[in-house]
Amino acid sequence: MIALLLLAAVPIVIETEMGSIEVTLDDRRAPATVANFLKYVDAGHYTNGRFHRTVKTKPDNQPQSTVKIDVIQGGVDPEKREKNFGAISLERTTVTGLKHVDGAISMARFAPDSAVSDFFICIGDQPSLDFGGARNPDGQGFAAFGRVTQGMEVVRKIQNAPFEAQALKPPVKILSIRRR
Repeated sequence: MIALLLLAAVPIVIETEMGSIEVTLDDRRAPATVANFLKYVDAGHYTNGRFHRTVKTKPDNQPQSTVKIDVIQGGVDPEKREKNFGAISLERTTVTGLKHVDGAISMARFAPDSAVSDFFICIGDQPSLDFGGARNPDGQGFAAFGRVTQGMEVVRKIQNAPFEAQALKPPVKILSIRRR
């Protein structure tokens, strides 16, 4: 039982120029997504990465979308983008049981099975990002794989940083992401 609990929770720390965000990754329920994320963490690809996108309902900066969400999106150091490890299969929320609740961390994607290294953190519950949700026309949802345990005030601070359209101006620097 203890080994199972250890496998089910991988603590990480996202150090940003605005403060620290502690996250617990659920590698028992989302093993492929967590393994992919940790490849980038362990290789140091998120060091000097950035939170580059804020999607907000107040003020609304998503006029083209009928389904509104609140998230911040980050990714690897732009200099390391060409060293991506490739796309992974989508672990749907219907399989993992993980939902896009306040503080959920999830993989960004365009189409099913296209997630690489960009991730986002939910501000407030975002059920439209789960399987069957209407945010993405394919209805497949996104792969939630953990949750913020401390530092939601930092997440909200990043979401409220200066932006143009959905781009944070300037991006918020990720100093590092490491296992805790």
